[in-house]
Amino acid sequence: MQLGFCLPFAGSWATPDNQVTVARRAEELGYSSLWVAQRLFYPLEPRNDYPSAPGQPWPAPFQQVVDPIVTLAHVAGATRRIRLGTATLIAVYVAPVVLAKQLATLDIVSEGRLDVGLGLGWSQDEYEACGVPFAERGARLDEYLRCLHALWSDDPVEFSGRFYSVPRSLFQPKPHQRPRPPLLVGGYAPATVRRAATLGDGYLGGNVPLISKLDPATIVAGSATPVSVKITGTQLGTVASVRVNTVDRPPDSKSDKEITFTLNADDIKQAGQIEIKVVTADGIVSEATVINVSEPTATDATAPKR
Repeated sequence: MQLGFCLPFAGSWATPDNQVTVARRAEELGYSSLWVAQRLFYPLEPRNDYPSAPGQPWPAPFQQVVDPIVTLAHVAGATRRIRLGTATLIAVYVAPVVLAKQLATLDIVSEGRLDVGLGLGWSQDEYEACGVPFAERGARLDEYLRCLHALWSDDPVEFSGRFYSVPRSLFQPKPHQRPRPPLLVGGYAPATVRRAATLGDGYLGGNVPLISKLDPATIVAGSATPVSVKITGTQLGTVASVRVNTVDRPPDSKSDKEITFTLNADDIKQAGQIEIKVVTADGIVSEATVINVSEPTATDATAPKR
């Protein structure tokens, strides 16, 4: 098991000296990662609630939050092994070409220790202050992630979309990690997990349990190209881990891939009925396989074939 925690990034204790002290001690003790989040300002009359505490004032430490990228660059120079991550940056606040340059440089400065966590955020006030429409933010982030992929790929790079464009260019330097730093997607909506599976390298859960937000919605577990797996639970409780394996099928098989998944017994609580579908890269959804889980027992199943 690998453990990480947040650096001092919010409140009065988020000083440069404290950040270095915590980072060095964490590295000495063998922790695997350090994380920072992003908050631009503290509106006195916010338009919407903090999602983790609806109906309550925003947390007081949000009144003083340091810049996450500058903080990680500062700590990178004081450490050698521990990984450094953002959980999360609200990507769409700046143009992707700007963030791609900052993150590539940070990955170089840290010698390949960066984990990039990106999300949509939730503050309507911050969106307005950044001049970014709150509407269509999900579609905007999808395109943003594709643009990052393009910018960090081999030169020459080029991108054209609804929201962002990059002319045919050389984009240097590239990140230290190739083809890119791990790209994690954070958030609470069902679309977030789909985005993490199809456009990212992993998922960041944040402060709200994932299943409490998705129940009884659809979880999309990423797999190797060209397929993913949809798992829907009618009464799905806490599922901490879904392991998805994709293996090549024999030449005489009706499908070229077989997808299996495992739900750990300790991670299922009153799961009820679970439905599994295979989704191909071109959007074709297979017929559902339904599994009834009356008691928390380990469940291994083979999803429908293409």
